[in-house]
Amino acid sequence: MDLIWLSHLLLLLALAGCVYGLAAAALAGRFARRPAPVLAGAVPSVTILKPLCGMEPNLYENLETFCRQAYAGPVQVVFGVQNAADPAIAVVRRLAEAHPALRLDLVVDARQHGSNRKVSNLINMSGSIAHEVVVLADSDMVVKPDYLARIVAELSQPGVNGVTCLYHGVPAHRGIWAHLSALAIDVQFLPNVVMGTSLGLAKPCFGSTIAFTTKALAGIGGFEAFRDDLADDYAIGEALRAGGGLVAIPTFTIGHTCVDTDLAGLWSHELRWNRTIRNVDPAGYAGSIVTHAFPLALMGALIPGAGNHALAVAALALACRIVLCVRLERAFGLASHPYWLLPIRDILSFMNFTWSFVSGAVTWKGHDYRVVADGTLIPERSLGHDAGASSL
Repeated sequence: MDLIWLSHLLLLLALAGCVYGLAAAALAGRFARRPAPVLAGAVPSVTILKPLCGMEPNLYENLETFCRQAYAGPVQVVFGVQNAADPAIAVVRRLAEAHPALRLDLVVDARQHGSNRKVSNLINMSGSIAHEVVVLADSDMVVKPDYLARIVAELSQPGVNGVTCLYHGVPAHRGIWAHLSALAIDVQFLPNVVMGTSLGLAKPCFGSTIAFTTKALAGIGGFEAFRDDLADDYAIGEALRAGGGLVAIPTFTIGHTCVDTDLAGLWSHELRWNRTIRNVDPAGYAGSIVTHAFPLALMGALIPGAGNHALAVAALALACRIVLCVRLERAFGLASHPYWLLPIRDILSFMNFTWSFVSGAVTWKGHDYRVVADGTLIPERSLGHDAGASSL
């Protein structure tokens, strides 16, 4: 059977991906050069929410970056766990000893309010919010001392109802899997978001950072409204926009600690990310096939009769990926990547992208869920929890 038509189709998709990558590289520079707003007037007080679950690599170092903020107003940091034996509690106590002048609160509460365990943790923590601005950030994020000031400045702008942040990968160790994980963020996630937001095709909101006022939180129904959502960060962003304002994205990125030590862990968490995106935007996710230019060109070149021009397209696709990677590094001030990993990274990404269409099952923090069409999480097995609460 003559499959040369398939080779031509794959090569056309790959060439479209090359154009896409070069356009994303150009838009990244323009995005990063936008002027940053400056906070004028009174400096609002801020509560930072940090939901925790278990001992993660570099957890103390990650959390401490939020405790070392050069911010002029009062700051409270609320940590939350759902298990009184959670080893993260010891990390919080270390932070409290190292920063006695900073208000650090710990909430230990096992109550489960829905299928999303992180949101249940946030519901339990919400009673400890003491200030007018709330900044929610995942536990694996790394920030600079001016992070809080820049976030609050964005939130203070007219018409802004919330703020979220782009993020880049930070390998937690020198292993190949952590570097591959960081590459996935920097050359797959980051350019796609820059392209989507620059062209007005995407309105994202990320768990890296979601900032809003307590008034806005009450207006969207509190965290209780998102207790069964897989993409809770996206749902919160949609609700904030529905409340009559924008969710702003500053021009800087913050760090996401990449801790993978083997292929199974890398594959599992990337599959959860992909299936989350597929549920949020199925049409856009399917269309993102063109971003996998190198694997598409490689498959086209392997079809009998494809010719040498197919290999040339594959080489062009890889060259465009390198150009995109270098451009993103310079635009956002990122550390250089080992570029020889790009072909491996692209092939793994395409395989994961393809497999994400097979089912809606996800594994999250050691728990298995099924995802239905509207993005709701359904636990695969019942989970028992004891109620109780304490504070530091």
